Amino acid sequence: MDWNLYDAVLFDLDGVITPTADLHMRAWSEMLNGYLTTRGVAEPYSDDDYFTHVDGRPRYDGVRAFLASRGIHLPEGDPSDPTDAETVCGLGNKKNDVFNAVLARDGIAPFPGSVKLIDALEARGIGMAIVSSSKNARTVLRAAGLEDRFPVVVDGVVATERALPGKPNPDTFLHADDESEIAGRAGNFGLVVGVDRGAGERTLRDAGADVVVNDLEELL
Repeated sequence: MDWNLYDAVLFDLDGVITPTADLHMRAWSEMLNGYLTTRGVAEPYSDDDYFTHVDGRPRYDGVRAFLASRGIHLPEGDPSDPTDAETVCGLGNKKNDVFNAVLARDGIAPFPGSVKLIDALEARGIGMAIVSSSKNARTVLRAAGLEDRFPVVVDGVVATERALPGKPNPDTFLHADDESEIAGRAGNFGLVVGVDRGAGERTLRDAGADVVVNDLEELL
């Protein structure tokens, strides 16, 4: 890596900086399998479903995509729906409650290799931002002791406030680019790095990764 070629780095959070995927997978499994039981659906939610339908998407999009895979179509509802509402938003809100309970109970520690890269980029004066679909991004960063390392955080809260479509659309990354005042790139990102925490190198390359690593320390 020749870091002289890059002005800034935009990081995803889950599975890149923190191992929150484990917590999310646990929360999704508990919430969705509980719901499928009430519907009498025989095929349970699995880890494969997480990577296929849920991973990286805004929460309500993940609910909608997974339910569609089981032939279930619910009313959209409203973000203010209670967690017992049988709507896309109600189920998404229930998952969020389960996730926060797991985070409060178990805590979270960042990947050591990711922290080493953050330290190195900070020493070089390279700008950094977090771009995450999660509305819990700041809570996770705070729990991991990293909140003050990222002056710009574009998360699910910001995306909702500014009506930015979630990933795989690039709008949240472009907004982070603008907020970070990254010079002259206008979204023409110089390099896309995929971190393989279980999705597989081919999947990440098919999704557009130029480089795939198992740990961000490999970029030093």
